[in-house]
Amino acid sequence: MNRRKLLQSLAIGLPTLLLSNKISAFSMIDDATKEFVEQILAGPFSPTWESLSNYKTPEWFRDAKFGIWAHWGPQCQPEAGDWYARNMYMEGNWKYKYHIEKYGHPSQFGFKDVINTWKAEKWDPEALVSLYKSAGAKYFMALANHHDNLDLYDSKYQKNWNSVKQGPKKDIVKGWADAAKKHGLPFAVSVHAAHTWSWFETAQRSDKTGPLAGVPYDGKLTKKDGKGKWWDGLDPQELYAQNHPLSENSGDDGSIHKQWNWGNGVNPPTKAYIDKFFNRTIDLIDKYHPDMIYFDDSQFPLWPISDAGLRIAAHLYNKIIKEKGKLNAVITGKILTEEQRKAMVWDIERGQSNSIEPLPWQTDTCIGDWHYDRGIYNRKAYKSPKTIIHTLIDVVSKNGNLMLNIPVRGDGSIDGLERKIVEDIGIWMNANGDSIYATRPWKIFGEGPAQQQAAALTAQGFNEGKGKPFSHEDIRFTTKGNTLFATVMAWPTAGSVLIKSLGTGSSHYPEKINGVQLVATGQELKFERIAEGLKVYFPDVMPAASYANPLRIV
Repeated sequence: MNRRKLLQSLAIGLPTLLLSNKISAFSMIDDATKEFVEQILAGPFSPTWESLSNYKTPEWFRDAKFGIWAHWGPQCQPEAGDWYARNMYMEGNWKYKYHIEKYGHPSQFGFKDVINTWKAEKWDPEALVSLYKSAGAKYFMALANHHDNLDLYDSKYQKNWNSVKQGPKKDIVKGWADAAKKHGLPFAVSVHAAHTWSWFETAQRSDKTGPLAGVPYDGKLTKKDGKGKWWDGLDPQELYAQNHPLSENSGDDGSIHKQWNWGNGVNPPTKAYIDKFFNRTIDLIDKYHPDMIYFDDSQFPLWPISDAGLRIAAHLYNKIIKEKGKLNAVITGKILTEEQRKAMVWDIERGQSNSIEPLPWQTDTCIGDWHYDRGIYNRKAYKSPKTIIHTLIDVVSKNGNLMLNIPVRGDGSIDGLERKIVEDIGIWMNANGDSIYATRPWKIFGEGPAQQQAAALTAQGFNEGKGKPFSHEDIRFTTKGNTLFATVMAWPTAGSVLIKSLGTGSSHYPEKINGVQLVATGQELKFERIAEGLKVYFPDVMPAASYANPLRIV
């Protein structure tokens, strides 16, 4: 049996059979073979759902509640929004038209060439992370790679297509990691590259109409095609990964969403592609020591066609235990069953649960588009600080965390409108954070009319902004020790608010209420507890940033 066949058999069987506290799964493979598949660190977790279901969410994550994300990479350079690298190859799409106007036709100037224009000349990670910490973020996340497949770090296995070798010629992940460490924030990375295989299939197309009809885009170019060009010596297939047949219905731009779980006719990736993704992610973990990994996948990456994601999880969990003495790591995934939520943290994209979840979870959302979109800035269409604060309060009341993306421009800066939103969030958090940080859900998450019209989750989430806006009748609860926090989601225009769940006959709160304070100022408020509820009288003057108004009840 040659080494590659030995490797294949070991990669399938040994991770499960040989993991122990003393023996690594690949300890019997010599150094020459290790370049193909990285080792899995030994420890109490093995790469099975059953083993990983013993996972417990660490307290730091449960206490943090609020994180900020820099979803930043070469797709921010055109400043035309998310999924640019896919949509620029979709004839008729506005990003295709934009690309032709800005750069030229995608048969002549493809996404590899966009990467070459990205220089990140104004990027100051320390200053941005400092700003985010001052706004109340308790953890920070950076994009490690997106579906465009460029690793934003000194990548051992994506050695030619990474941000150290191309584009800005900088180790982006290291810059973010160093800044997070300096400011004492847990560091997270987001990993999206498992889907490049099918996501980039649009790069295999050509125009159907016009003067360049039938001329292939650059998605099938190979190393030999680069002679005399800026990318001479580079193989575009290491980036695009398109040397394979198209998936079923690949011409349908929406088919990618139906095939996200590696079913419904997707062309299955090769073992070499899967192994490379696995190696790249293990390399990322071992070099930059993240406390958390966000996977943009249904469950673990490449499940159920491969156990690569399970092996990555086992490696990270075991590594953290070995280094810190306890399982302090977090991995998030989407569209999880109840059993799968025991193995990782459930992430809801642009949405929130409508009930208190038994296990901690996270929502991820953005003030604009995931990748920077100059049009949103020009239209002044970012989410308001009030919307963000309302989302945070609602999510925390239901046992969740909020991960908020602040889109970064291609040059590495954020615009003035974004900065003002971050600063305004910070004003509220600095005054009211006691009702958020280190809290836990109460017996009920809240009351009021907004929940009666809440929208159901669809797919990864996507129910944010679909319900009735919050008013002073909407209350959200959290607890910390013997303290109950009741957050009134708007300033009551009548001067008082009635919290119906806290009336004299309340089964939720039979204890005596001794005092009510406005958290933002510490001011003691007049109150009456009657059968209909707890009536609290608000002061005449509103505190700064009174988007929502937590009350401390003791």
